[in-house]
Amino acid sequence: MAYQSSLPFDIAAARVDALALLRTLPAREGHWDELRDASGQLREPWRQFFELLGEQGIARLDDGVAAVAQQVRDNDITYNVYADNGKPRAWSLDLLPLIIDEQEWAAIERGVAQRARLMEAIVADVYGPQTLLHRGLLPGALVFGHPGYLRAVKGFVPPLGRFLQIVAVDLARTPSGAWTVIAHRTEVPSGLGYALENRLIVATLFADPFRAMRVSRLAATYSQLIATIAQAARATMRDDEGGRTDASNDAPHIALLSPGPFSETYFEHVFLARYFGVTLVEGKDLTVRHDKLYLKTLAGLSRVHAVLRRLDDAFCDPVELRADSSIGVPGLLQVMRAGNVMVSNVPGAGFTESPALNAFLPGIAQALLGETLELPTVPTWWCGEEAARNEAFESMDSALIAPTWPGAQADQAPGIDAGVQELAAWRERIERAPDVFTIQEHLPFSSAPRFHDGALGSRPCVLRAYAIADIDGSWSVMPGGFTRLAADRRATVSMQFGGSSVDTWVMSSQPGGAVSLRPTPIKPGDLRKHRTVSSRAAENLFWAGRYGERAENNVRLCRLLLGMLDGSDAEELFPTLAELASQCGLIPSVDTLARSTPQAFERVLLAGLTESSRATSIGSNLADQVRACGEIRDRLSTDHWRTILASRNDFRDALERLALADIDAEGMPRIGRDYDRVMLANALEHLSTQLCAISGAQGDRMTRDEAWRLLFIGRHIERVATMSTFLRVVAERGTLASPAGFDLLLQLFDSTLTYRSLYPGRLEVPALIDLIVVDQTNPRGLYGVYARLRTKLDEIAAAAGGARRVQASRFADLLTHADALPQLAALCETNESGGYPALIAVCDRLVASVSAASSEVSARYFSHANTLAAQVSA
Repeated sequence: MAYQSSLPFDIAAARVDALALLRTLPAREGHWDELRDASGQLREPWRQFFELLGEQGIARLDDGVAAVAQQVRDNDITYNVYADNGKPRAWSLDLLPLIIDEQEWAAIERGVAQRARLMEAIVADVYGPQTLLHRGLLPGALVFGHPGYLRAVKGFVPPLGRFLQIVAVDLARTPSGAWTVIAHRTEVPSGLGYALENRLIVATLFADPFRAMRVSRLAATYSQLIATIAQAARATMRDDEGGRTDASNDAPHIALLSPGPFSETYFEHVFLARYFGVTLVEGKDLTVRHDKLYLKTLAGLSRVHAVLRRLDDAFCDPVELRADSSIGVPGLLQVMRAGNVMVSNVPGAGFTESPALNAFLPGIAQALLGETLELPTVPTWWCGEEAARNEAFESMDSALIAPTWPGAQADQAPGIDAGVQELAAWRERIERAPDVFTIQEHLPFSSAPRFHDGALGSRPCVLRAYAIADIDGSWSVMPGGFTRLAADRRATVSMQFGGSSVDTWVMSSQPGGAVSLRPTPIKPGDLRKHRTVSSRAAENLFWAGRYGERAENNVRLCRLLLGMLDGSDAEELFPTLAELASQCGLIPSVDTLARSTPQAFERVLLAGLTESSRATSIGSNLADQVRACGEIRDRLSTDHWRTILASRNDFRDALERLALADIDAEGMPRIGRDYDRVMLANALEHLSTQLCAISGAQGDRMTRDEAWRLLFIGRHIERVATMSTFLRVVAERGTLASPAGFDLLLQLFDSTLTYRSLYPGRLEVPALIDLIVVDQTNPRGLYGVYARLRTKLDEIAAAAGGARRVQASRFADLLTHADALPQLAALCETNESGGYPALIAVCDRLVASVSAASSEVSARYFSHANTLAAQVSA
């Protein structure tokens, strides 16, 4: 939904007290009120906002809250909190933005740009001449005692001499209204992705106010960042002989390095990689060869020239930093020192994030920049200096106590999130280890307006502003930022402790213009014909196809099982149905209860539908499909991704409504009171439609490159194995020639309409076998799927090129040509007991062949067994 203004063009002539329509809660005493001035009147930006919104828009704010929540769910915007045991938490976004006028922002912009220049100068000095340490302007304990200082970086000069490309500054407004710096973020500043996602959602909802108030656009900032990184990366583009290549027209390969799906801000990593058009990688995707960094791809090793790092410093390189890191890249720092990769930000800047540094910044700014700080810093005392420590105890009874640096000793400090502390209670502990503690004056943050439960209230807020290095050596500040609100009844701001976020609007007197993400126009000769497919992305594509196909087949089987339990053929088919369910993982293979009666079978079947029941359940396959597709979101359209999410979410919600996972006192599954087979059948039908839509999107709306082939190789492997299993079970159970078994197979192979149109009123086994096995035009015919799988495997092998082309024959050895498989006459032969031995044998043969092909695909393209060293040495 989007709000449309209900006011006439002459807004000034139709002014109303818009907030009179709302229930308004009083602002917190002692805090600057972002909404109202001291007289209780709306501040000018907010008066303009609500007048543009109009009465109708204000009346629909509750709808807006619901729309934001729905958008967060549809886009799967998450924030992973470690306390939640790895379970993703839905992103918390409030409806109303924080609005800052143009003049006020100009002062913030100058101050933040200055802070960025200062942080860059400090890092360059500490890893260079160390004049600050020699002159005593920066205590050595704050540098060398901080785990963020990396001795391996001392003396390193980064490409173009820039250590930092992104600096984030956390700002809060004092009760007097002055913006004050409370923290700096230089290691891996987070929030850029969430800030942009917040803007895309909120600006759409408030389209009229957003345009009329000329809110500054954000795209130029992201364009500038990627252009700056690309320029520095070009300085690392050397050929294999060590000579510098003229790379002025070459596009460097940029990767965004993430810790992986369990990272708190993994959604942001995926979002930024997709927005920037760079390769999302994890440490295991990269390898070092001959002091160069390479990405493991479907086609072998691909040189990486720049890394946009979202991985904490200490975990970047297990060789020189934390040896227990399993998410870093062994040898990365050596590649940096060799000048063969640009890393942003350079590892080692984390020491500047110490809150104790705030106490020394005024003097450092004079020494390094010759300037006075534009923005004040929250009063800070490092307890490692006796005079400062005594001053803090004498001047304050209570304050915030923060650890000077992260680490074992620092755990003694409560941290900013713990809130205000009585200093007298801490004095003895501080005196025992003064270096560990830093004292900050408590700053009551300003209160930003928040619409919740039909009322307009407020919460303390902190604004994170971002400075981005420009290619000419200057700094630009993103016109807006990442604003967070405190949780209910908390004075400090933390997303981990239930805080929320809001969009940040900076008003402008200039009309906004469209800004392209590309720094320069593309020339015809620079067009890229193929996208890099990392080995991890390839593996996720492969398994996304397998999970999707597995879910689709099991849903079809489950619908048939439930529909036949009370049918006239139930008794005849029951052993076959139970074996099908067991072979496909819908019931445990050793469960005797499920095979005893149709009623018991249904209870066990239903209890096994949920995500938590077993790895082969429908719910688990849907969750695994979401997980695999979540790592390749940059390759999926928005509609495609939303359908994948909806398939899991809708089915999960349906099972919760039906209470199918109840367990009785004896630990046996039971059908909940709310169970209704018709409702479950409807849920499965809806899921089947969604899975068909996913399959259709993959077949019709994805670029048909190597990645697409891998996805369908996964689907074809799963389809051959499942269809073979269906056919073998029915043939082994002796129900192939019975009317019930005949009809069951046609439905499982989704071929009922085709068969009846070809052979109306006839039940002929040869015709059935011809259609579901031999006929290669049938999308689910075994030989046809098998032949298409073989073709795609050959295409992948050919596309990989190089040494792998020689290995293409390996797939031919594993998968014989479809024409060499037994043909119709042999498949229809029966033995003395009426069985079909040749048909059963070919089913077993096909299952074994595709299983071997799956292992070969994994070894060749995902784990690169015995290929990496050979390729590099070649």
